[in-house]
Amino acid sequence: MVLTTGRTVGSALKTAIGASLPVRRSLNAAMNEMLPSPQPAAASSAPEGLAISARGLAKSFGTVRAVDGIDLDVPRGMIFAILGPNGAGKTTLMRMLATLSQPDEGSATIMGHDLVAAPHAVRGAIAMTGQFASLDEDLTGRENLVLLSRLWGFRGREAKKRSDELLAAFGLSGAAGKQVKDYSGGMRRRLDIAASLIVTPGVLFLDEPTTGLDPNARKDVWNMIRGLAASGVTILLTTQYLEEADQLAARIAVIDHGRKIAEGTSRDLKAATGSGFLHVALADPDRRDEAAHLLETLLGQTVSRSAEGAELHVMAGTAQAANEALAALIAAGIELADFSMGQPSLEQVFFALTDRPRPNAELQEKKGTRT
Repeated sequence: MVLTTGRTVGSALKTAIGASLPVRRSLNAAMNEMLPSPQPAAASSAPEGLAISARGLAKSFGTVRAVDGIDLDVPRGMIFAILGPNGAGKTTLMRMLATLSQPDEGSATIMGHDLVAAPHAVRGAIAMTGQFASLDEDLTGRENLVLLSRLWGFRGREAKKRSDELLAAFGLSGAAGKQVKDYSGGMRRRLDIAASLIVTPGVLFLDEPTTGLDPNARKDVWNMIRGLAASGVTILLTTQYLEEADQLAARIAVIDHGRKIAEGTSRDLKAATGSGFLHVALADPDRRDEAAHLLETLLGQTVSRSAEGAELHVMAGTAQAANEALAALIAAGIELADFSMGQPSLEQVFFALTDRPRPNAELQEKKGTRT
């Protein structure tokens, strides 16, 4: 995507993010005064080249085990996605890694710094953008960034220069003088991510970065994220959008019930689920329930449906089983618009791996119910 400045996302971000920046001063100092002094940092046991290394991380809220013994290795410079249904533990895991919530069990290092023994050093190496924009809507886009730049220790012209660099890099120069309340959802999200990059982080945590955005705005944010990774920033993102993980992430971890149940590339996860998936498009969507029941009865597998409902997907296993299922549909007078056999989509992998509801432990955390 070409930005309004005429530069590509990658080149613009490399210029804006890769610039030599002042050392974090005023905000770190203020945070350190409010927080307990850190213990001497333990020697890092993380393998060289890993931005994040976690072993056995666990967190409970009351009787609910929100995160239950998760191991994670994220190489530097990678986009790594955490995929899972609502309440799976995605946000709780990210909050622990960002030092916003202390783990009950386990250990982790972020950019070589121990999560528990050296939380201040971890905070100095990361940035986080949550699910909701943390911006002052009465200020303009430029005023928001100048304010945050001043808090990070930039002075006068340096703060304005840094703000203008980020506005240009994220294609917001033309809206710099507008109040944030007049921004579209996609523009707010881009400004929110820009605000996380006042000082270049080693790791950027993005918690459901495109929730609530329309498809065009979502693709704009995807391009921003790709540009950040190209500039050398490690990105850990959580998402409920399967296409988002498929499009962006070099590796994906699927978590459910607080546990990591699968990890690999998108291709690895699809191959592990199996190649014998039957995809059926119905000529009459009104007969989808009848067709789904027939397929489940014949094949003994759960049928997943497209958002529109007219396409059905099910594990058939073999070509013979698929042929028998298709013959049964035709014999029942169910007309088919199309059908095929092949690998599952990431959506079908997701449904195959996560097929049970769970209590929303993360909602308890947001309401302040914790132990």
